[in-house]
Amino acid sequence: MSRIGKKPVELPSGVSASVSGQTVEVKGPKGTRSFTATDDVTLTVEDNVVKVEPRGKSKRARQQWGMSRTMVANLVAGVTTGFKKELEIQGVGYRASMQGNTLKLNLGYSHDVDFVAPEGVTITAPKQTEIVVEGNDQQQVGEVAAKIRDWRRPEPYKGKGIRYKGEFIFRKEGKKK
Repeated sequence: MSRIGKKPVELPSGVSASVSGQTVEVKGPKGTRSFTATDDVTLTVEDNVVKVEPRGKSKRARQQWGMSRTMVANLVAGVTTGFKKELEIQGVGYRASMQGNTLKLNLGYSHDVDFVAPEGVTITAPKQTEIVVEGNDQQQVGEVAAKIRDWRRPEPYKGKGIRYKGEFIFRKEGKKK
């Protein structure tokens, strides 16, 4: 039995959920999100609680049970508090700034890198060496943060580059003479 799937998802005040077929739609202060589950699970809303139940004893039904419950919990978390990824920039001359909806990155290339924030994600640069990516869709926030990080990944010798806040970079020793 799925330990995750057994727990019902509680809806905080100000959040409402509706089920139509296999689609759950959650509305909250930070917007509206929806998720379509597979036919292996049953979704129900009762007394500010969303319950997910498997439709059989097959392995796939048990897998979808826990995954569907987690997806619904992420919808609720997204419309109440939202998701946030913080990035740090390390390196001499490396900096970031926001100009409207565009993140301008100076990363040691011969040109500046312009990254346009997609719909549903807000990017801020509180300092020249910090970038904050926020939104109500966990997958989209993580993907945008990963794309920004890909412009200059941290290298193992000096540690220069864009890293997640608190990320450990395994350092290598340089060449010996």
